[in-house]
Amino acid sequence: MPTIVRTHLTAMRMLLVMTVILGIAYPLLVTGISQVAFADKADGSIVTSDGKEVGSSLLGQSFDLPKQNPDDANEEAKPDPKWFQPRFSAGSYDPKASGASNLGPNDEKLTAAIRDRRAAIAAFDGVDPATVPADAVTASGSGLDPHISVAYAKEQVQRVARERGLPAEKLEQLIEKCTEGPSLGFLGQRGVNVVLLNKAVGEAG
Repeated sequence: MPTIVRTHLTAMRMLLVMTVILGIAYPLLVTGISQVAFADKADGSIVTSDGKEVGSSLLGQSFDLPKQNPDDANEEAKPDPKWFQPRFSAGSYDPKASGASNLGPNDEKLTAAIRDRRAAIAAFDGVDPATVPADAVTASGSGLDPHISVAYAKEQVQRVARERGLPAEKLEQLIEKCTEGPSLGFLGQRGVNVVLLNKAVGEAG
């Protein structure tokens, strides 16, 4: 058998062996370990309520009022006052449009947007515009962050309590329950997972 043929046959055998090991066996092994050790996380950290999947604890989402005309793509979504609101998202929390606005801190459009957002949030929550936290008027880099600051969560307590007829103290307890520490214990700041918080609020009434 010519050398070139033997070389090609050897290469083909190695390709098949490595395909089985790295393309089939290894992925199945890793999947099996993750399903046994981290079943919830391996399946996407799905959040359920009343037996229905309502989101993921890893991805932020909007909590808006139903549109008056669902077929009107130009109708502006309005936040639902019964829910804690997330940060702004440059991609409207669409996983396919993850990313930031790419506007710099000195951009006039960003400055104007922040000013308008601060006024709108202050009116929505019934607070002084000067007390609105920075994360309430700025978007995260990914556009999918489910967390807000503890300060922004507490700012919304009175509105949610009024709309739902729940004691403010109860909502503050839920905020504390849904507050997560910095990543790895030292990266970033404490944050409140809005998806989990709103699930808890819905279950509380």
